[in-house]
Amino acid sequence: MEILSSLLPGSNAAPKLDQLPPEMLEFTLLKTTGALAPRLGRLAFPKRKNMLTPGFIGNTSRGVVPHISQDNFSKTLDINGVYVALEDYMEKLPQKTPPVLQQDGPEPLRNFIALPEETLLVLGPRRNPPIPSPLHSTNKEVGVLTSVGFKALSSDYYAAAARKLQPDIVVGLADIPFGKETIGIKRKDKMSDRTEAWTRDILAKKAQLDKDEPSWAIFAPILPIDRDLQSWYLEHLVDDMADNISGVAIYDAYLLDDLSEELHHLPRLSFHAPISPQEILRQVGLGMDIFTIPFVTDATDAGIALNFTFPAPPKDTTTSSRQDLGLDMWSDSHATSLTPLSEGCKCYACTKHHRAYIQHLLAAKEMLGWALIQIHNHAILSGFFAGIRASIEADTFDADFAAFERYYESALPEKTGQGPRVRGYQFRSEEHAKPEKKNQKVFTKYDEEKIAELRLAAAHGQQPGKKPEMRDVIDDEALVGLMGLNELDVDGARQVESLSLMDDAEKKE
Repeated sequence: MEILSSLLPGSNAAPKLDQLPPEMLEFTLLKTTGALAPRLGRLAFPKRKNMLTPGFIGNTSRGVVPHISQDNFSKTLDINGVYVALEDYMEKLPQKTPPVLQQDGPEPLRNFIALPEETLLVLGPRRNPPIPSPLHSTNKEVGVLTSVGFKALSSDYYAAAARKLQPDIVVGLADIPFGKETIGIKRKDKMSDRTEAWTRDILAKKAQLDKDEPSWAIFAPILPIDRDLQSWYLEHLVDDMADNISGVAIYDAYLLDDLSEELHHLPRLSFHAPISPQEILRQVGLGMDIFTIPFVTDATDAGIALNFTFPAPPKDTTTSSRQDLGLDMWSDSHATSLTPLSEGCKCYACTKHHRAYIQHLLAAKEMLGWALIQIHNHAILSGFFAGIRASIEADTFDADFAAFERYYESALPEKTGQGPRVRGYQFRSEEHAKPEKKNQKVFTKYDEEKIAELRLAAAHGQQPGKKPEMRDVIDDEALVGLMGLNELDVDGARQVESLSLMDDAEKKE
């Protein structure tokens, strides 16, 4: 079995990490009180940083955490792993081979996205959250959204891509019709059958790797349907595949009760995208280990600086209102504030800059504004999970969770300003057919009335945007300084007024 757990009955002490095979992933449960209860763990992989759980990995776009360059990724973010979607790289498949698959040498995907060696790399078929695809799944393929439209991704191609790209962890291909409100019983049966076949297929292809060829750990998907409807798949997962999988990928955290007891010792990677920190805490309370958290980047794009801690501070008894989970940095109230985004935050944005500067960057549409907010938001989330682990260790998680809900609002602030330019995959598939522009124009064409106003201002030597009372004022002090004269009497002033500038033609004469 590829997973070693210190809490398994009869298990021996786990071997040292450098004694494990190069593709061996080790997950050690450090503390747990039951199947549906918060738990502490440690995820280890050779050459990578250990990850304490509950924790989170960075959610990427084309392999990069949005707004963060790879040098700043190493310098400013405390992230031990990232999730990368294969659909980001498929492009004009099969007419052209994607550039990432043309890379030679070890770990092509890691080198292609310039990911630090110590960072865990998780590869999955689709982004999180995925855009619903109009292409229906078949027994061999699922629909994915590439940069040039929707394509079909086959199980064979996915396994071949994993073999070529050499990630640390591969999330198994799952047949999930994202975006459908209701799914029929027959369709759910197909979901189970196809996912079982695809999981068995990628395990078989991994077993065929040469001894000297780099391998990877596999996380088997657990479908977002009731246990009875995927019981056949779960039985085969336990009986035939459990020794060859290294973890499970959960698409509905509230169905963890249906997870087979034989799989409880495996690390759980959540693809049930939380919409708030309260939702993260609920999943932690059910025993979730690793998260991908899209709302962090959503908040950054909206210009919202997260501002919460766990456990929450003592509640002010003089007021009944709850605190916001973040600051809307578009608000003019921050335009003159010299305080950091969050008091006590040690991130680069808070130690080097203040709210007024970041608000100015957003107003000027400077990319640095979103970069600083993204750095801060990830720091807030890292501190949030550190607090969760400390709370579980102290056996106060339930009480701390209840206090957190009383102290903070249940949802993030609403977006009020225009965010950065958006990509096509940030819209649902039905929105692509709408004629209106997805991004507002940076420049607008003036109408005839505005053009006439500007011409009139230019004729009077006025500059648009200047204060009206200052347009026709001549700054005598500036003029004197320009001419190099310190003091002028009346006659000297008349001499200055009579001065004229010679053009180039007069100078030549």
